[in-house]
Amino acid sequence: MRKAFAAVLAVALLASGCTETLKTDATGGGPTARVALLLPERKASRYEAGDQPYFAQKLSELCPGCTVDYRNAEQNAATQLQQAKDALDQGAKVLVLTPVDSVAAGEIVTEARNRGVPVISYDRLVLKTAVDYYISFDNAKVGALQAQALLTALGPKASQGEILWINGSPTDNNATLFKQGAHAGLDGKVKVAAESDTAEWNPDNAKAWTAGILPTLRGRTIVGVYAANDGTAGAAIAAMKAAGMPAVPVTGQDAETPALQRILVGEQYMTVYKAIRAEAETAAALADDLVRGRRPTETSAVDNGAGQVPSILLDPVAVTKETIAGTVIKDGFVTPGALCAGQYADACRAAGIG
Repeated sequence: MRKAFAAVLAVALLASGCTETLKTDATGGGPTARVALLLPERKASRYEAGDQPYFAQKLSELCPGCTVDYRNAEQNAATQLQQAKDALDQGAKVLVLTPVDSVAAGEIVTEARNRGVPVISYDRLVLKTAVDYYISFDNAKVGALQAQALLTALGPKASQGEILWINGSPTDNNATLFKQGAHAGLDGKVKVAAESDTAEWNPDNAKAWTAGILPTLRGRTIVGVYAANDGTAGAAIAAMKAAGMPAVPVTGQDAETPALQRILVGEQYMTVYKAIRAEAETAAALADDLVRGRRPTETSAVDNGAGQVPSILLDPVAVTKETIAGTVIKDGFVTPGALCAGQYADACRAAGIG
């Protein structure tokens, strides 16, 4: 991973007048420092199951004397601000931040900068406040992949009915980018019966919206659903089942195990796989560099409304029933044992997974 990281960012040492000399661990093999990992929520399983352990493991390998101060804001921006302040008070030397609210998180960045602590905007971009680095996926491409997959699944039906459109949280800049990418791919090619943002990415909100909108659409043909992630996809599918509707192609994102199982049995058409291990390990490598006083030089940048942010954008991958084995299974993102348990065993065998 370190080689891959170096290929993207050429490391440039800071001038020898670094403002602080870090302590070294007991063996003298590296610095001791606290790195705060501030994640936004637990509704999406990826943060607890993937980002946190992958990040901690990689940082431990690179910097044995470093400590990961992990905190989860439970989708509360005020809580996240307090967690950041607490982490800084306890001596965090780097903040790795996935903001609950992309604009409100500017206060966290300002607080860190006032203390001379660099901030890595992780997965979601902090907006309208200068931030040190940004590591994520090409999120507009996520929406584009979802759009193309939905068009493929619909085929001629794209012009024979309408779709429901379920976006993510309006406070998450990634959700804005997913929406932009999807609209670029679908506008003029499908008719949208109704569209809604999903507060806090909460599947309960998406399910309630879907259940509420369906009775208003009686007599109209719903041929598909654009859902921004697997949580909203599952919510829409549950609401449509409860209403007695037949299965239609539904998009998703995050390659969560329940979503992959729905794909295997034909309830969901696709998801988008983002190699979270690669993203988390890249962030850990950058945090290690910053702890050691090294400032990587970027080869790309993203405008966050306050200027150009040095950035690394990884590639997302579309996953359908035909490609599960060659993507998420091959990478070890999910195991056949977890995916194929119980009622999904036959579907796994039919898809060549076992």
